[in-house]
Amino acid sequence: MQQEAIDIAQEGMSKYSIEKDIAQYIKKTFDERKGPTWHCIVGRNFGSFVTHETKHFIYFYLGHCAILLFKTQ
Repeated sequence: MQQEAIDIAQEGMSKYSIEKDIAQYIKKTFDERKGPTWHCIVGRNFGSFVTHETKHFIYFYLGHCAILLFKTQ
């Protein structure tokens, strides 16, 4: 699932240049493939404190953007 998240994020970054649009693409793709209630944040400067399902949280960098993807309970 980690590699899938990275691949989807790369697809989103190649299609869109605005961080909001990249996050929306990642969220919609994960909602379709893995079921609802996924949340995604893409940006350079943000903080977070989230409640998520076990083994359904990933935070990584692609280039200059940090990507936070998690599924809520």
